[in-house]
Amino acid sequence: MLGQRARSLSPGIVAILLAASLFFIIDSRVSVAGAEQAATRYRFTEQPIAYPDGYDQLPKRTIRDVNPSYYKIRAWISSVGASIALNDLTDHGRANSLCFVDVRTNHVVVTYAPTAPKEDQFAPFTLDAAPLPIDDTMAPMACVPGDYNLDGRMDLMVTYWGRVPILFLRKADATTVSNATYQRQELLPQSSPDGRYHGPKWHTNASLVSDLDGDGKPDVVIGNYFPESDVLNTRGQDNVEMNDTLSSATNGGGLHVLRWHSATSGDNPSVNFVAERGAVPFKKSTGWTLGLGAADLTGRGLPDVYVANDFGHNHLLHNISAPGRIKFKAAIGERTPTTPKSFVLGNGSFKGMGIDFGDLDRNGNFDMMVSNITTAWGLEESNFVWINKARDERDMLAKLGKGVAPFTQEARPLGMAWSGWGWDVKFGDFLNSGDLEVVQSLGFVKGKIDRWPWLQEMAMMNDDLLSNPAMWPNLQPGDDIAGSQPLAFFARTASGEFANITKEIGLDVPIPTRGVATADTRGTGALDLAVARQWGPPAFYTNDAPSKGNFLNLRLYRPAVGAPAGQMLCTPAYGATVTVTTPDGRKQISQLDGGSGHAGKRSFEVHFGLGDSSGPVTVDLRWRDINGQQHSTSQQLTAGTHTLVLTDRVEEVPNR
Repeated sequence: MLGQRARSLSPGIVAILLAASLFFIIDSRVSVAGAEQAATRYRFTEQPIAYPDGYDQLPKRTIRDVNPSYYKIRAWISSVGASIALNDLTDHGRANSLCFVDVRTNHVVVTYAPTAPKEDQFAPFTLDAAPLPIDDTMAPMACVPGDYNLDGRMDLMVTYWGRVPILFLRKADATTVSNATYQRQELLPQSSPDGRYHGPKWHTNASLVSDLDGDGKPDVVIGNYFPESDVLNTRGQDNVEMNDTLSSATNGGGLHVLRWHSATSGDNPSVNFVAERGAVPFKKSTGWTLGLGAADLTGRGLPDVYVANDFGHNHLLHNISAPGRIKFKAAIGERTPTTPKSFVLGNGSFKGMGIDFGDLDRNGNFDMMVSNITTAWGLEESNFVWINKARDERDMLAKLGKGVAPFTQEARPLGMAWSGWGWDVKFGDFLNSGDLEVVQSLGFVKGKIDRWPWLQEMAMMNDDLLSNPAMWPNLQPGDDIAGSQPLAFFARTASGEFANITKEIGLDVPIPTRGVATADTRGTGALDLAVARQWGPPAFYTNDAPSKGNFLNLRLYRPAVGAPAGQMLCTPAYGATVTVTTPDGRKQISQLDGGSGHAGKRSFEVHFGLGDSSGPVTVDLRWRDINGQQHSTSQQLTAGTHTLVLTDRVEEVPNR
């Protein structure tokens, strides 16, 4: 009788034991030994951010108003929009200005970093788009610093849901940073006979600024999420939809490539961009885009572009442009008998949320990391760490030319496969050791009621039903999906693997994060860290690591277009690529990043950690001058910060 009872219970007992064993297997896969020891090298201190006068009195919201057809999933629709950028808005030489989007108020806030000295401080303010039309069907999504009209003054681009981006161009006579500093214009001209907005209803969650066609001018790629529709309009038409599959959706807002055409400076500055229709193959241009990144993989001064799409395939776009014409072709990874389909670059079914380029293995070639949804016992996919397997840039060019992307996916052996519901991702050498760390924003919707079971049920839904928002499970205020996941900070351990040490170093605030920005805000060679939080205040952390190595920090400029005689006005050297070789023969490659990622924008400095290398290092520098001519040079530079002006040669000028 007892034996019969035991036999009847055995299937349940086996199931429980199997589930328990899987839990410990998964837990051991996520954990990497050596985290505590690695964490002792780091120290971050949160500093208070200065807000505009009266900002604390503004109403703070926790949810967005949405189209009635989205009402049942309004917490899902409200899950993005927080962003942050670090750059030099005062033109004093240090990247110690902040621009962030606070979704609680729907405001773009411009302020100074907590580390800014008195001469770099200004009265914080909210960036006002007037007289350009903004209404309650629109919301800012990101702030992207850059010199868009090439006059040597730092501008801002703000992207939105519900309209095309707006450029805030710095006026020549401006002596401080304020609302009056900037001339407003649409990124693409729009007609407004009645003072209202009648243009395209873009819903932008990614942007990229780089010289794509090799003419020496900054071009713009806009990555839209939803297709054109009334997403945030409570009185809008029933014209909204969701993705048409969970793994290969192609009904999103997709890509818009804009080529720089002409510009003016002065007290009424302007810049004109031309839409490059057909720049991206159509089937690669209609995804639900959340991340964009670019790097010159082939040494030709033409950056290739990685597109991170939600609900489907990401794309590596090989740049085959010529001056005055932007054109890309897709390259796809090769599959072996042991390669899962989603680990083939360009064929993955995961949820691409953010992308960054960096030299992870210190061999002088760009690698990539892509954020996906990687929650244990949730949608446990994998982050992508794409390791560059080309022999050199010439080999990369040959392979990309044949449509082959020579990258292998190595997130798991490196310890970075699983972290949570990922978004932005940034490489940075916070110890100046020569090895990169990785900062990744995490978390989705914060509440009190766990709705993972509903999401898992949706994941098994018939694809034919997915595009209809009415078929999605309720997601309302109070519901929670990955809402307490803190920022991830991956550091290399003694074994060579990476461990997420966010808890050990005190960055484990349980609020969903979105944008990550880094900069040497103090001019000491230490990368500080700024983070945007969804439905929470942003955070700024000074890097107070007890022991840091030597560093090389390059500020790379070109003479501004039409600069008056006697004035040293310089514009960022978009697309400049730098390879550093230390005396022991180790290489690192980096670039002036004009604005990659999801919702965070790093400063324009090109930063290298040199470890205990104290002598001069070899610096191989490649750039295009303001007219598009490509140049290269190799020289010896000492550790520290160098300001270089690039024409047909390199001229070092005093640091400001």
